[in-house]
Amino acid sequence: MNHPVKIKICGMKEPENIRETGLLNIDYMGFIFYEGSKRCMAELSASDIELPDRIQRVGVFVNASAETIKNKIRTYGLHAVQLHGTESPQLCEEIKASGVLVIKAFGIDSNFDWKTLNEYTEVTDYFLFDTKSDQHGGTGKTFDWSILQNYTLQKPYFLSGGLGPDNISNALVTTDKRLYAIDLNSKFESEPGLKKTELLKQVVKTIKNEQISS
Repeated sequence: MNHPVKIKICGMKEPENIRETGLLNIDYMGFIFYEGSKRCMAELSASDIELPDRIQRVGVFVNASAETIKNKIRTYGLHAVQLHGTESPQLCEEIKASGVLVIKAFGIDSNFDWKTLNEYTEVTDYFLFDTKSDQHGGTGKTFDWSILQNYTLQKPYFLSGGLGPDNISNALVTTDKRLYAIDLNSKFESEPGLKKTELLKQVVKTIKNEQISS
């Protein structure tokens, strides 16, 4: 890598697990507000997701209304919003205008129409490329990363989908300067929403060390 890639841990929902994971050298922590997800954290309070200042709280939504998203931003002190459904550029623009970072997620497969991204470029801060599925992420499956050769825009992106101890190093050897962050979730769980903090600790350390030596 030519720059330090950021680390996002997503799908957190257990207060003690959140606290322990917050001790790691990570940059973002994702909280899913989509009730269709096994990792939905809707019952948690704002105090349950308090984190060190160096970690940004990301709210993950799927086709929620702008009003709902803005309410969660205020209630939970979110720094960023990840939109994982079919949200319009207009909704992205409205959320971005509220003062948070906007990450627009797209499910990627060999049939993905990359022109779809054009109208989102000005109304988002980052894209997130995940494995295409009906469940809006959390599949534990990777997509063929060579497909990213078809991505021609300059917008930085998060890489998501099945990233685990066995393949993270492969992701980090890319020379693509647009790879901004990697998104870790199901490959580090003992059950949906409960992360293996010791495994995460080892992998986070490995990621940081590999980038220093590269």
